[in-house]
Amino acid sequence: MKRKAIGLWLLGMILLVVACAITPKQTLKIVEVEETTPLSEKDGPIRIGFAMDTFLEERWLRDREMFQESVEALGAEVEVVAAYGNDALQISQAETLIQSGIDLLVIVPHNSEATAAIVHKAHRAGIKVIAYDRLVKNADLDLYVSFDNERVGELQAEAITKLVPKGNYVFIGGAITDNNAHLLKKGVFNVLRPYIERGDITIVYDQWTKDWTPVNAKANMEEALRTTNKQIDAVIVANDATAGGVVQALAAAGLAGQVPVTGQDADLAGVQRIVTGTQTMTVYKPIRTLSQEIAKLAVAMARGEEVFTERKVNNGKIEVPSVLLTPIAVNKHNVDSTVIADGFHSSQDVYQVVTKE
Repeated sequence: MKRKAIGLWLLGMILLVVACAITPKQTLKIVEVEETTPLSEKDGPIRIGFAMDTFLEERWLRDREMFQESVEALGAEVEVVAAYGNDALQISQAETLIQSGIDLLVIVPHNSEATAAIVHKAHRAGIKVIAYDRLVKNADLDLYVSFDNERVGELQAEAITKLVPKGNYVFIGGAITDNNAHLLKKGVFNVLRPYIERGDITIVYDQWTKDWTPVNAKANMEEALRTTNKQIDAVIVANDATAGGVVQALAAAGLAGQVPVTGQDADLAGVQRIVTGTQTMTVYKPIRTLSQEIAKLAVAMARGEEVFTERKVNNGKIEVPSVLLTPIAVNKHNVDSTVIADGFHSSQDVYQVVTKE
């Protein structure tokens, strides 16, 4: 009995030693898990840099506001800058954001080629880059989120060819420095090409619009009217801001409301022109959907999470993982069921011009 008691005592001591040896390791593992889980809280909120091209158009003011709201709703912070079409300034602003210690950079490039330098600089600092709506070319871009801009052009051309299947067409594009302008033009001519080859449609004027400005679009339209002696049956215009300049030129020539005009972005002024008859259609790109999608992806990537996409877009260097949302054609028949029903514009704001007239 005595030997048995001694044996049990020795076994207990051995188990105690083993337990003492194991417990610190287990405790350390638990501490490590507890410490790594809330890293974002310890380091402060995720900080997203948002380098924009401009605030001069209604559309981009909405993007800034909605993107900021979406990022903050996810518990992160956003710092916004705008370069107003100045490539050197956009690069400098991005460098400042990178040096400030942001976790991820989102960029709306003014010049799709020049901003490749920004991607290189961000990557050297270990920061990933998302292209917002406009593609950055010739760079190892991490993600591109936009609408199907080629489809935007197709929607414009489809709407106008239904109204004017034959005649003299003017094409007034966006800025030559913007890759979206090239995608839109490609979409337009995807639809127009068969008409042109049959001889039904003749392109009598084709010009880019520097910096997407209405004043430059107006000058383009004035030149088109002058060189064709006003023999124009339809005008395909890249967006609503430039369409505003085109309609001004047509009005001065006594043709506003007689010549179909396209647009894009569903700006309030563009939608108002649709209900009053001086613009034929626009393409609505739900910005809230875009901003929420990019905010969600940006915060996830900043946290180190992997993001997988079904589509890729070639930017001249790599196949960029991409998310392309669906645009919507808007005309006088579906204004109420699209931009107004979606809360993008109020019925009062849209139709107040009709009341005034």
